[in-house]
Amino acid sequence: MNKVLITGSQGFIGSYLCQELLSNNCEVWGIDNFSKYGKVSRPHDNHPNFHFIEANVQDIDKWNVEFDYIIAIAAMIGGISFFHKFAYDLIPENNSILDATFRWALGQQKQLKRLIMLSSSMVFEGTDSYPTFEEDLKTCRIPDSTYGFQKLMCEFYCKGAYEQYKLPYTIIRPFNCVGIGEEEAVAEGETKVGNEKMMLSHVLPDLISRAMKLESHDLLPILGQGNQIRHYTNGKDIARGIRMAMESEKAINNDFNISTNQSTSVKELAETVWEVIHGCKLNGFKHLTPFEHDVQKRVPSIEKAKEILGFEAKISLKQSVQEVYDWMKEKEND
Repeated sequence: MNKVLITGSQGFIGSYLCQELLSNNCEVWGIDNFSKYGKVSRPHDNHPNFHFIEANVQDIDKWNVEFDYIIAIAAMIGGISFFHKFAYDLIPENNSILDATFRWALGQQKQLKRLIMLSSSMVFEGTDSYPTFEEDLKTCRIPDSTYGFQKLMCEFYCKGAYEQYKLPYTIIRPFNCVGIGEEEAVAEGETKVGNEKMMLSHVLPDLISRAMKLESHDLLPILGQGNQIRHYTNGKDIARGIRMAMESEKAINNDFNISTNQSTSVKELAETVWEVIHGCKLNGFKHLTPFEHDVQKRVPSIEKAKEILGFEAKISLKQSVQEVYDWMKEKEND
């Protein structure tokens, strides 16, 4: 039974990953300070093989526990409005989390098999090559957003720790995770675009929240023209991809895009949301001014993860939309 530490275990992707690893015979330790959503309960909390410590990752070196794997997810993170509101703060805060995580990992090298770093598709913010392969990172320009740049720093932490200390790593870049469990972020507060309040910081729950409050003949507000292209990947699929990378010897000192192969525009996503909620065709859109760092196109190559890990996403976009809608509707009725 592998003993795995997940930093940020109670967050959005962290929660999916805890469930995936616990279902596959791992002993999981989680650390989280509930800074993003506040106190939340997660499906894995009462599992007999899950151990939780409520603390800052910066205090991690106070533990006297050794692990086979460390999966680094904890970060000051949010949606597109978050990137602008905390453009400076997220750099020192996230670097402080990285410093603590790597100090812990380097002190555990006798037992530790590997550190697995969750990066972001935002490292490809400057690319003009589609589909974007992992190796394209070497030639695309650096990200414009401080969030994308800081995620790129995460990857260089991995490469530097291996070059100097031979600490094995795997870098995972999830693309547009969707699923249940995404609450309103505490730090973001109220975000408005013009006179429109954004309900949640990520596009799918925001669209669902808006659509639930509208009548079937209303116009649905979206950011910009809605031509932004994304690959919306269910959290269960992303968690499975992370586990497969953790289990693969071929993933050592390697990097992977973990994503569905389906390209979807925001307009297409909105139309799917409307169909699921209202059972009819959307009448039209109300176009809002987009944010500055609203990347227009993210289209990853998924061939490397398929060839090396045997990973392919299984859950369709419509299934994800239905899942999130059912969850949000249940929460609203509680």
